[in-house]
Amino acid sequence: MGLRELLIPQDKVFFDLFEQQAATVKEAAYQLVALTENFTNVRDKRHAIEQLEHKGDKITHDIYQQLNRTFITPLDPEEISRLASNLDEVLDNIDGSAEKMFYYGVENPDSHMIELAKLIHMSTIEIEGAVKGIRSIKDPRYVEERCIEVNRLENLADDVLANAVTDLFKTTDAIAIIKLKDIYEQLETATDNCEDVANVLSDIAIRHS
Repeated sequence: MGLRELLIPQDKVFFDLFEQQAATVKEAAYQLVALTENFTNVRDKRHAIEQLEHKGDKITHDIYQQLNRTFITPLDPEEISRLASNLDEVLDNIDGSAEKMFYYGVENPDSHMIELAKLIHMSTIEIEGAVKGIRSIKDPRYVEERCIEVNRLENLADDVLANAVTDLFKTTDAIAIIKLKDIYEQLETATDNCEDVANVLSDIAIRHS
């Protein structure tokens, strides 16, 4: 890489990578909804989500590699690092949720799992829109609105988790309680991760508008 490439902000590269990462996260969330709503061919569907997680890892690696070799970046390096890391966390927890459904031998996801998966997917749609919005930040309010909606969805996920655990402890199968509670909590953690992403995007919109 020459001096000119080191000195000129690599706007397109970073934003392209973030948009690819956000799209991958959204696709994994969509596949999670498809898995919970139609719990057949579980091994193959879980594998498809796992492959998306690997794809996301590669994009995250590319972002950090680009960050390490770029002298001037379009966003603060800390912002780039936080956004990449938090998007990766969303993907990890989507994959982890699908993995546990498979290895814990869930026979059929219940309404709480389906609802949490849908909330994750809706959050990732908002995130993708906000990520596209920070490329030029012509309309910071648009980014802010997407982030506010993610926060609202995360609050709904908290309620779903509370209801799920309440229903769960009305049962007496200790092993099932442990397994299902673990899945519920990992799904809800993915919505927490989405909120973390939204907070970073909101900070970016405010700082660079």
